[in-house]
Amino acid sequence: MERGRLSTAVAEQPPLVTRLRSMVWGPAEFVGLPPLRMMVKGVLVGGSAAVACIGSTVAGAWYGNASLAAGEGGFGCAALLVTYLLRLGAGRALVGVVGVLAVCLALQAPQAAAGFVLAERGRAETGVVTAVDGGSAEAEDSDRYLCSVTDKDGVPVEVRIWRGCEASTRPGDTITVVSDVKGLVPPRGAGGGGSAAQALEGLAGWSAGLLLTCVAAVVRSCRLSTPGSLSNPS
Repeated sequence: MERGRLSTAVAEQPPLVTRLRSMVWGPAEFVGLPPLRMMVKGVLVGGSAAVACIGSTVAGAWYGNASLAAGEGGFGCAALLVTYLLRLGAGRALVGVVGVLAVCLALQAPQAAAGFVLAERGRAETGVVTAVDGGSAEAEDSDRYLCSVTDKDGVPVEVRIWRGCEASTRPGDTITVVSDVKGLVPPRGAGGGGSAAQALEGLAGWSAGLLLTCVAAVVRSCRLSTPGSLSNPS
């Protein structure tokens, strides 16, 4: 009886309420399990967007394209994804969540891409510490220390190193620095080293969230009739 009253209440909701719910969360005009074709479509859309966002950033870092390496390609992918979902008729709330996740993925991708390049073609060398900065209470991150380093020929490394630079590190100590053999990616300490897969594993959570939200947005965009037309109950 309670289910019957609930169904009647939903059916008797004003058209404006139904239209607003459809606009915010998507029409979702299906009964029971979501259509398989829509789920497959959502997986393809979300997976393609994640791969394009990460792949463009990795390609930029690998080939020395500064704009792509900085994640601009990822931001473009995010914009295209949001535009596609809006044209598809997905709910505005879900599209907003997808957009935020896509932008966050694009922001996280540059560091992971640099790690990927260094893992693939990086060369480990011993550097000599010339100065140590950081660790003060006023610092933004009081646990992070930055080391100025020179290479084996005495040439200063272009960036200060924080991986492997610790509170006990003193000028004259040696730390391992990984440098790109082509010089397209800034060097970094070996403390965060690992395989190419490990360099990208930090993006797995963002990618999974983007994929699942895309599936939800695409599935709920399912519409059995065009807006304004009368659908046949049969």
